[in-house]
Amino acid sequence: MRARGRAIVATRASADGATTRVMVNGVSGKMGHATACGVVKRAGFELVPYALTKRATAATTDVLGTEVRGVDVGEEDAGETLERAKREYPGFIVVDYTQPDSVNSNAALYVKHGVPFVMGTTGGDRERMLREVKESGNYAVIAPQMGKQVVAFQAAMKLMAEQFPGAFEGYTLTVTESHQSSKKDTSGTAKAIVASFNDLGCGFDLNDIELVRDVESQTGKMGVPEEHLLGHAFHTYRLTSADGTVSFEFQHNVCGRSIYAEGTVDAVGFLKRKVDAKDPKTLYDMIDVLKEGAMGEWVK
Repeated sequence: MRARGRAIVATRASADGATTRVMVNGVSGKMGHATACGVVKRAGFELVPYALTKRATAATTDVLGTEVRGVDVGEEDAGETLERAKREYPGFIVVDYTQPDSVNSNAALYVKHGVPFVMGTTGGDRERMLREVKESGNYAVIAPQMGKQVVAFQAAMKLMAEQFPGAFEGYTLTVTESHQSSKKDTSGTAKAIVASFNDLGCGFDLNDIELVRDVESQTGKMGVPEEHLLGHAFHTYRLTSADGTVSFEFQHNVCGRSIYAEGTVDAVGFLKRKVDAKDPKTLYDMIDVLKEGAMGEWVK
């Protein structure tokens, strides 16, 4: 449901009904800014007015009227900034949308200072990060894909592969994915979906995924609206039988970043409830968020 103005129905409140305070590291970037806007729009949430940054950016970032100061970790102590936030905004949760090369060091920083966090940044040594965070007992949601509906599709495909292995044996799979030209690597979502198709018997090589990055093909072949050329994710998976008489097509097209921002803010609310409840499980992914089924109201 969408409505104008501020949200009047939020994700289920934390155990004590307290405000959910959020620091968005990487707020000057596109995903960080979109998520910070989501925090401001969400009833019961408060945006911490400073955040960690590692590169030369504007001194402050405007988030729907809230000025967020960037704390340059090259000049100021990141750990002290987190400790300050713990004093000034008790129980706050970090959202990380920084850079792939900072993933592991940032996670280690949050663990060291006992700060719950939602890691939306992709890249880094994921296995090491997951292992270290789990061993630490620090509360976290770590997921390379924050769009809850896309995650649900991935989970459904994985479940189908587990329940019906080899169901598409003999079928030919073609995969085409289009993202903004700045994204040079293959989509992690596409790789995950292909893994499920291979379990279904397709025998597809990841190197055969067609990456569409030129504007002409994006607007013509893929149907990407021009206004979303700088931020989109269009995926098409087509299965064709050996004799060509049967075909199946799966498609998910995302324009903009709101689906990821929505999912991230939902993940924050989910994590806050787990922290408040002192849940014995401390490390979660977006499947856990989905299973709880709590999605806050999102407004423009």
